Amino acid sequence: QVQLVESGGGLVQPGESLRLSCAASGSIRSIGSMGWYRQAPGKQRDLVAAITSGGTANYEDSVKGRFTISRDNAKKSVYLQMNSLKPEDTAVYYCNADLFVVGGRYNQIYWGQGTQVTVSS
Repeated sequence: QVQLVESGGGLVQPGESLRLSCAASGSIRSIGSMGWYRQAPGKQRDLVAAITSGGTANYEDSVKGRFTISRDNAKKSVYLQMNSLKPEDTAVYYCNADLFVVGGRYNQIYWGQGTQVTVSS
């Protein structure tokens, strides 16, 4: 069974850093773009950062210069380094990936279960 598993969330103080990881597992033929989304209470799920299979990244404006997305294709993983965290970054963070799986006929988007990030003094 194909799944994405996130790790690395937690409680930190403003100005501190966290690194989120997300690993894909299962019978995967290829991985396209991968990304991180976040959802705060009462709000919609929004894109934070995404990275193509070739390594081109894009970011939501509020995290530019503070967050860095990267991926390791050999490990089928995507990472989000979050520096200078602010209280407004508090949310559940979800990774997603565009996967072509064994037995599939086209690419599909898969989601992880989410990891909580809380920034508070």
